[in-house]
Amino acid sequence: MSFPIRTIECLPLLKEIPDPPETVYVRGKLPDADTTYLSVVGSRNCTPYGMKVVDNLISSLSGHNICIVSGLALGIDACAHRVALEAGLHTIAVPGSGIDDSVLYPKTNQGLAKEILESGGALLSEFEPTFRATKWSFPKRNRIMAGMSHAVLLIEAAEKSGTLITARMAADYNRDVLVVPGDIFSPQSHGTHQFLKLGAIPVTSAEDILDALSFDRKTNP
Repeated sequence: MSFPIRTIECLPLLKEIPDPPETVYVRGKLPDADTTYLSVVGSRNCTPYGMKVVDNLISSLSGHNICIVSGLALGIDACAHRVALEAGLHTIAVPGSGIDDSVLYPKTNQGLAKEILESGGALLSEFEPTFRATKWSFPKRNRIMAGMSHAVLLIEAAEKSGTLITARMAADYNRDVLVVPGDIFSPQSHGTHQFLKLGAIPVTSAEDILDALSFDRKTNP
């Protein structure tokens, strides 16, 4: 199955990073040009607390012109996509593989990918459509997520989590890094708290996200 190749003119922010892809493959529909992109990243081994945070924050963004970007992975990524769908928000999945059904990773989220497409969302990748995920393709994918977004929201990450790569790239690309404080006794909070100590924007409500993204809450729904 073939998919349209799009130049990164369709994702203006992606042109700003040091190593942008020349083109990307897109399956589905990208949002309008005036949409604000928020990447949501976190642990694959998320806790009930992390899932509750995702549900609370993303559902509260309903009615705003925000697209939720995530990586289609297990844990926080999948939860972010699902809550975005339930809230009626546009969502884009950027897998560490190509976007053909035969290689979508992980296979357990192929049903979720279908739901994203059926809802009017999109799958996006710089890799050939039938490219199979490798260890090095995930960090490469992470720069796409960080680069195409106005901000990155970090929800749970262990001290050596690959999720932190996206947050570091976002900081390098001069994007806002938003961090939800976690349980000080949980290993899944050690990485997120590192970023708070480095000056990331703490988030305890959807209003904090809207403020960081420069939404006027008095005139938006």
